[in-house]
Amino acid sequence: MLRVTKLTDYATVVLTVLAAQSDRVLSASELAERAGLEAPTVSKLLKPLAQAGLVEGFRGANGGYRLARPADEIGLIEIVEAMEGPLGMTECSVHEGNCGLEHQCGVRANWRRINDVVIEALSSVTLAQMLAPTPSFSPEPAGRRIDLRLAGA
Repeated sequence: MLRVTKLTDYATVVLTVLAAQSDRVLSASELAERAGLEAPTVSKLLKPLAQAGLVEGFRGANGGYRLARPADEIGLIEIVEAMEGPLGMTECSVHEGNCGLEHQCGVRANWRRINDVVIEALSSVTLAQMLAPTPSFSPEPAGRRIDLRLAGA
């Protein structure tokens, strides 16, 4: 099963708290309280989010954090990559030269294509959209099919 890590999930939650309070600078402890997370976890999340340019930090008595850009300009792919690095369905989807089968592999091009589809999907959803209420979740039937064209098809 493909999943983002808990830290990436928590980072998205923290960013939605900031997006909902875009007119305020919130301390790490305020963010933790509003997000329902432990303060050390939130502090751990804020460093890579700041390094990626998603949040700005302010020092001083009224210091804290806010989004570096409007929520509708932040794609989910940016959050995933800030926390986990470049998205890669397989190692060869991101870096060449890490597999001995690379030059004779018949599936590499298709994995790269699938990787591109996932990146596009994550890029098309913004942090602002994550704030919007959604209809209740109902899992797709087990045989759900995702249509995409594979290399050579």
